[in-house]
Order: sequence, then structure tokens, then C-alpha cells
Amino acid sequence: MNVVNEDNLPEQVERQAPQTVRTGTMLQRGSSSTAIARMEQSSELSLRERQALRLIVPDDVSGGMSDAFRELRTRLLALAAGTNNFVTMVAPIGPGYGGSFVARNLAAAFAFDEAKTALLVDCDFRHPSQHKVFGVEPTKGGLFDCIEHPGANLGQFIYQTGIPRLRLVPTGRPQEMNGEYYSSINMQMVIHQMRKRYADRYLVLDGPAIKGSPDARILSDLADFIVVVAAYGRDTAAKINQAVATFDPSKLAGVVFNQLP
Repeated sequence: MNVVNEDNLPEQVERQAPQTVRTGTMLQRGSSSTAIARMEQSSELSLRERQALRLIVPDDVSGGMSDAFRELRTRLLALAAGTNNFVTMVAPIGPGYGGSFVARNLAAAFAFDEAKTALLVDCDFRHPSQHKVFGVEPTKGGLFDCIEHPGANLGQFIYQTGIPRLRLVPTGRPQEMNGEYYSSINMQMVIHQMRKRYADRYLVLDGPAIKGSPDARILSDLADFIVVVAAYGRDTAAKINQAVATFDPSKLAGVVFNQLP
């Protein structure tokens, strides 16, 4: 496993990541920073490494998965109506649906813009995975440490990913968490600080599963938009409707259907 801020191919890859994405119907609702574009990147993942990790690339001539995430990004930007930055929570209906896969590729799609950056925040305390995929050893801490120490320097918890303009805040040290952390004043302060750190940065929250816990609903209070991840060909319309009913309808951006392996 790599040390902090080194971006070579990690030894462990999330095995449950779906291979294809089908974007669902989105609900309709009525200046670039040079400093951000020039953020330091020690090393960049190769094309082969990205393919092994099922990460989209900007020059994918085959389209497919990259185009699906570009479309999702474009629709979110349209919903935001010109807002420089916003917070999107990605929440799978159930564990193992590939919510983390969707979250990191959506963040990568936002980072395609050379005048913008994206910050991926792993908020799935029960099943953290983003640090494993990107080969990050969070020795300096992560989101949990941000919440416990809101006065600490936020920069020390932000790690490089090997993808230009995409940064990661991992969950941090293992800890039994509950929904009270998501609703705490400290958590609100942390998300606010992350959002304000760069005016042109998009935040993507890798949220917990909707089924079996109120955590996703509680965390959604801190997001501007919510993307629900369903299992293509497995989740019924009734099950999806029940899941989306959990959230404020004004925040619901749509449903992504994942083709599970």
C-alpha cells in the first residue's frame, strides 16, 4: 500500500464496482480559477491503471462509460444553474450496488474541466473503499478526524488520487460511526469549509446505503443534489420509489442504474 499522496496502482481494488453505467431520467428543475487548474500532482495514473480501476478517462474514444458520466455531470450543472460549486451526494439503495464506483467516476468527470477541481469525500463509514482504490494510506487522518477536530488544518486531510484536479478525503481511522455524526454541527462546519476552500470546486459525497439505516437521509441535509444508485434489472420501480421518497424531492437529481457484475 502506498504512502500519503503517492498515486501508484493500489494493491486492493474494490471488487464490487459495476462495469457499466446506465443513466436514468433526471428530474427537471426550474469564473474559472487558474490556481485550481494548476494544482500540484506528484504522479498521474496511467491509462492501464485507470482501466484496471474502472476509472473514466477524458479521451475515451469508445464513449460508453465516460459519456454516461459526462451526461450525468452535464445535467447536474444544468440543475445548478451556473453555481460555481455545489455538493452532490451519491447514495446507493443497498450495500454492494456500486455507489462508490459512481461517486468516484462522477468526481472524475467534474475534474475533466481544466479550470475546475473536484473533491471526493468518502462518507460511507460502514464500508469505506475510496482510499483502497486510489492507493491512499490516510496516515494523517480523514473525515472522521475533520469532524472530531474542526479547527485543524483541512489541507492535511486532502490526498492526491493520481487523477489531475481530483482530490480525496478518506473516512480516516476506523471508527464506529452513527447518524449523529452526520447531523452534528462539526460535520456541517467541515462540509462548509470544504465547499469554501475553493470557489470553483465541486464536492461529491460518497454516501452510505439508503436501505437499513437513516444515515443517507441525514447526510442528504448537507447536499445540494442527490443521485440515487439502483441495480439495473434487479430493483423494482416500487423499491426505487420507496428509496427516493426518503429525500427532499427538490434535491433529487435522478437515478443511475448500475449493471452489476
